[in-house]
Amino acid sequence: MDSSERSRIPDIARAAGVSTATVDRVLHGRLSVRPATAQRVLQAAAELRYLPDTQLWRSLRPPPMSLVFLLPAGTNRYLRMLGDSIAGASDVLAPYHVQCRVQYIDSFDPERVAAALRRCARDAQGLAFMALEHPLVRDAVDELTGRGVHVLTLISDLAPSQREAYVGMDNRAAGRTAAMLIGRFMGQRTGSVAMIAGSLAYRGHEEREMGFLRLMQDEYPALKVVGVREGRDDAQTNYTLTLALLKQHPDLVGLYNIGGGAEGVGRALKEQHRDPRAMVFVAHGLTPDTRALLIDGTLDAVINVNPQTVLLNAVRIFTNLRDGRSAKAGIEPVRISIVLRENLP
Repeated sequence: MDSSERSRIPDIARAAGVSTATVDRVLHGRLSVRPATAQRVLQAAAELRYLPDTQLWRSLRPPPMSLVFLLPAGTNRYLRMLGDSIAGASDVLAPYHVQCRVQYIDSFDPERVAAALRRCARDAQGLAFMALEHPLVRDAVDELTGRGVHVLTLISDLAPSQREAYVGMDNRAAGRTAAMLIGRFMGQRTGSVAMIAGSLAYRGHEEREMGFLRLMQDEYPALKVVGVREGRDDAQTNYTLTLALLKQHPDLVGLYNIGGGAEGVGRALKEQHRDPRAMVFVAHGLTPDTRALLIDGTLDAVINVNPQTVLLNAVRIFTNLRDGRSAKAGIEPVRISIVLRENLP
């Protein structure tokens, strides 16, 4: 039947036992109508052939799940790549019926992190963030999950808390991997080894340090670990810290950059004319900067997880939770890859 023969809104209202205003709100996707009432209106509209199938399907389908990814602001190129992946993934994520947006925050200030979580939760059904280990942050997470907002941690976990899942690599295994790479590449040489973290307030960075120290002590006791510095994932700060390490420890033969800002470390090593064969340098995150350092020999290995994998795993977990499934149903663990100059993708 053509549009002139279709039942009109008053007919649907009578069939559904509601007002014409309610019918109008349902058919135009406006809120404030109880789900049972909306279903009754749509069923009446379908029976009266008021809506074509495609339009009926759009009316029946709920709005997309609103997701916010809170990422640290700053110069960390890997995290910027993750943010770009989220912002540009609408086509890839279309089958999941989600709407994603990215916000960059001061992730080293627990008060600001907690405030950002509460602020973004006002119009989001799911939040994913790189967690800072602090009671204020845990309290905010527990409050939001208690209100029915799904919260995931990315890259660095938060415990104990009510977050529903963690998405990222096994950070202790990553630290052990870095130690093994440095120890094996070093061969019979001895000397000092240093670490530069973003912040040990990130549980993930602390776990990488712990894994690194444990394996160094067990497998390479001849190498002296001279402690960890915190560069807040900032390339310029890491540059300054590396220069200081080279001056303080002339026997420095290994360096593990636990977080971001590896380009600052690489710049310092090159400016000091350190022979790449005399220094083993391992970092995290394959970016244009670390790729260039691998190619010119300054950097020996990158411990990497594809940012698209992090994004897709997070979205799949959110949709599992939305649809009433177990959070990790069908989700494969995030796998660490080791990137060398000779296997660059």
